[in-house]
Amino acid sequence: MTTSLAVIILAAGKGTRMKSDLHKVLHPIAGRPMLLHLIDSLNRAGATRRVVVVGASGEQVESAVAATGVEIAWQREQLGTAHAALQAKAALAGFDGIAIVCFGDTPLLGSDTVARLAARLEAPDAPTVAVLGFRPADARAYGRIIAASDGTIRKMVEYKDASPAERAVELCNSGVTAVRTRDLWRLLESVGNDNAAGEYYLPDVVTLAIAGGGRAVCIETGEYEVAGINSRGELAAVEAGWQTARRAQAMADGATLIAPETVWFSHDTVVGRDVVVEPNVVFGPGVTVADGVVIHAFSHIEGATIGAKAEVGPYARLRPGATLGVKSKVGNFVEIKKAVLGEGAKVNHLSYIGDAEIGAAANIGAGTITCNYDGFFKYRTQIGAGAFIGSNSALVAPVSVGDGAIVAAGSVLTQDVEAGALALVRPPQVAKPGWATRFREMMKARKAGQ
Repeated sequence: MTTSLAVIILAAGKGTRMKSDLHKVLHPIAGRPMLLHLIDSLNRAGATRRVVVVGASGEQVESAVAATGVEIAWQREQLGTAHAALQAKAALAGFDGIAIVCFGDTPLLGSDTVARLAARLEAPDAPTVAVLGFRPADARAYGRIIAASDGTIRKMVEYKDASPAERAVELCNSGVTAVRTRDLWRLLESVGNDNAAGEYYLPDVVTLAIAGGGRAVCIETGEYEVAGINSRGELAAVEAGWQTARRAQAMADGATLIAPETVWFSHDTVVGRDVVVEPNVVFGPGVTVADGVVIHAFSHIEGATIGAKAEVGPYARLRPGATLGVKSKVGNFVEIKKAVLGEGAKVNHLSYIGDAEIGAAANIGAGTITCNYDGFFKYRTQIGAGAFIGSNSALVAPVSVGDGAIVAAGSVLTQDVEAGALALVRPPQVAKPGWATRFREMMKARKAGQ
């Protein structure tokens, strides 16, 4: 496409069916607000200008897109979709190109479809308007597109205003519309509200374009791509569809998912080849998994980088900042936070490792805790290569254990341990022969005398 592309995203609705204090378009799909999914797709389609039209709770949207370079336009009165799109005129003053009007609650709209819709305006027949249509399994109350076999639109009609014959038409309007800006503002300003709802409808730009001697055309896409989200149920359905597609992609790329339907990916999860993911694993945002990794069941991973051939879980939790080296191992009921495990390092059982650096081939015994927080500040623990930390040890940071050192089981470590040394921090064991027997006999006698 040679013409510049702008997008106008309508997000001014109140979203009352969500029953939420959070703006509808900020509810997440795969751990990311649905609006940001859409903006990314529009960016990939080549959009150079992006305007989001907001109304109720618009401050939330404005904050969410602040770092993206997206512009904000306000619709102070909710007078319909054509009126909402017109509010972007000032933001796009001086822009000469194609504008695509779409909706913030349709996060699955693909970049290829957006580009295809925009390119339709540049075809030799040079239509005035291009509309994205779809054929849902249940047409419900969608607006209908009355079109010829070549896609030329004869009429657009909202369901409320449609005749029974028009309601029987299968081709529905997604609302996604492409118009050159030199035509768009003129058409939007001409839209009236003489209809059943008394609103200024965006589809009326098609009627006006045709009446003015122009031509409107329709291209089609699948129902899933233009699925709108207006309720928690629809949010869950879109999430489920997204997850199904992502699981299929992971397996197509060479990962094994033992029970695919139980694995949950985030929008940015990266999974390498020959990775094995057992049932009930959840990936939060910011996870990269290298080739050959095994992730056992019931593990939760977020903001972590897992090196090749490492092993995680079962029942492990990797929090943001966790970095696992090649062939390292994090076992059952272990939590890792903002810590680096060197190549071949092992934390196998019942441990918390936070704000730490664990050297290559070090072994962390069961029940080990890095005590990284004093109630005010966080401190780091350094454990050298080949070090061995005995079970049930507490390492009170800041503290370091040198290469090859051994910390005896049950130690509370408050001072550094030099390389190759043994640290033994516990009182001597004292045995009192017969004491337990005498104690039990005394207590039994006391109880019998009550």
